[in-house]
Amino acid sequence: MRIAYLSTFHPFRGGIAQFNAALYRSLEREHAVKAYTFTRQYPEFLFPGKTQMVQADDNADAVPSQRILDTAWPLNWPHAARIIAKDQPDLLVMKYWMSYFGPSLGYVAGSLKKRGTKVLTVLDNVLPHERRIIDVPFTKYFLNRNHGFIAMSEKVKRDLLSLRPDAPVHFMPHPLYDHFGASIPREEAARKLGLDPALRTVLFFGLIRDYKGLDLLIDAFAQLGEGHQLLIAGEPYGDFAKYQRMIDAHPLRRRIVAHARYIGDAEVPTFFSAADCLVLPYKGATQSGITAIAFHFGVPVIATDVGGLAEIVTHERTGLIVPKPDATAIAEGIKLYFTGDRSQRLRGNFAQVKQELSWDRFSEGLVKFAGTL
Repeated sequence: MRIAYLSTFHPFRGGIAQFNAALYRSLEREHAVKAYTFTRQYPEFLFPGKTQMVQADDNADAVPSQRILDTAWPLNWPHAARIIAKDQPDLLVMKYWMSYFGPSLGYVAGSLKKRGTKVLTVLDNVLPHERRIIDVPFTKYFLNRNHGFIAMSEKVKRDLLSLRPDAPVHFMPHPLYDHFGASIPREEAARKLGLDPALRTVLFFGLIRDYKGLDLLIDAFAQLGEGHQLLIAGEPYGDFAKYQRMIDAHPLRRRIVAHARYIGDAEVPTFFSAADCLVLPYKGATQSGITAIAFHFGVPVIATDVGGLAEIVTHERTGLIVPKPDATAIAEGIKLYFTGDRSQRLRGNFAQVKQELSWDRFSEGLVKFAGTL
């Protein structure tokens, strides 16, 4: 099959680019795949991080993509569609994660659809965590120009069907990120990060945004015993000062270590090797790609029961689900995790999980579903 894959690829960085690279590599084993990406992904004023581009310390897969689409310049969109159409692909695959992309990707999808190409999108989000007036109209425009969709959580599937009830959709869970390499010894990782290897390490990892509930975890940490330390790692999308004030006033502030910055790919094994568990104290969610990193390193996840997190984190198999985004509930979940031999037992489940959530299984399911459209 001839597949065109339009989304964010190298030289852009981040979890979605990593997802696309891994799926591209799996698809290309059996199919003729050509990757296309953006000349401009976001206008700078819409991007809250420091840079959109791969840095020297990122372990990024340099997928050979052609930069063709300026998302902010409509006069470019017909040109981008014509470039893809020249190769006469049987299938156009895209990734959708925010409504800003609805007009540009929707235009290209509609153009290829008219030319007889099947259009299939892997959905990260349909309705965003932080709503804006453009979200529903831009997203509807995009959804109506696709033949079908892959949803990686039931929450995303429900959101899709709320906007397009007739949408053909296939559910497949997020595969595991496996490009970060192997773990390192826990004691070595702790020393590199300035941690006490004798303490139980609770990790918060990923972009720091309000809906992710870092404030709840900081409050929950005050309810834990002396034998714990909190490791925070991730780039703030917004002002980190409010969290820093909480840390400075915290009774256990000496056991809170914050790396409030972008974490390069080469550093990721160090953070997860130091962790006893990953905590997702989210106030709202669809799914989380961070779980795919944790599972790769065999680190169980404690997550709040919001959105699709309970579909990804299987209670008492790959982690624990706490009933609500509340500091006390999160603290109780962490205490339960360290009760008896639970942490060791949960870690023992990941060999099977890695087989179930492989990229080859995901790509095979995608191609099979595309054949039904």
